[in-house]
Amino acid sequence: MQPAVSIDHLVKQFDPAGFGGAWRRALGRPLKDPIVALDAINVQVQRGEVYGIVGSNGSGKSTLARVVATLLLPDSGSVQVFGHDVVREARTVRRFMNRVSVEASFFKKLSPLENLTFTGRIYGLPAGEAHQQIFEILKRLDIEEKAIRRPMDQMSRGQQQKVAVARALLTSPVLLILDEPTTGLDPRSKREVQDFVREVRDTHDATVILMTHDMDEAEQLCNRLAVIEKGRILVEDKPSALRREGETLEDAFIRLTGHAVEVHEPDEGADGGGG
Repeated sequence: MQPAVSIDHLVKQFDPAGFGGAWRRALGRPLKDPIVALDAINVQVQRGEVYGIVGSNGSGKSTLARVVATLLLPDSGSVQVFGHDVVREARTVRRFMNRVSVEASFFKKLSPLENLTFTGRIYGLPAGEAHQQIFEILKRLDIEEKAIRRPMDQMSRGQQQKVAVARALLTSPVLLILDEPTTGLDPRSKREVQDFVREVRDTHDATVILMTHDMDEAEQLCNRLAVIEKGRILVEDKPSALRREGETLEDAFIRLTGHAVEVHEPDEGADGGGG
């Protein structure tokens, strides 16, 4: 069976001078070496599995998520989603997927209901059907009915993150990319989001790619895991196979990378990012 996602020798680099790089070239000044964010990544994600990519901030996992989601262009190599190239067939690829990230953005002066209704219209969902689904999903994520009609800027970052998950699921994607979906959430909210991921996996026949630094989350949710470090995949296997006898998954991560997981939690209300 064709993989849900096939990544072949993917390379992504960034100019450390940013927009200033063009001026340096024009003036004949020496350029700094490019930053290699992804270095010959090879990954095959099978249909219906939850595939985890674990790493610290700056390891390349969020860059990988953005390339798969058609938000960044690869410098070389290829990425296919259900057989469609993310560069040549980006519009088709976007119809298959949705993405939840730690820097999820909204119309903050509008309510969750208004934001999600707008999303439903973009995706062509009938108004009545979308309205019913919005309330069902938000209530299952334990967002009170009065908060559903309240402006987003009056909600905590944790509540906003739940709305981001609801927005992704509203479109019934067959590929769901979760880029640090529970970062900054309180323990209860984290469990609720994780339970919802399991529900999507078990009842919606969706493929999930989970980028996370949370080893417990990775072990609980993922069929297979890849450890990413400095833009390279160090190892890939089932969570249980990565651990030696007596090790936790975090112990295994330290053994494989030489350091503990490094992460910078976003501030309350901040957009965040990184990784």
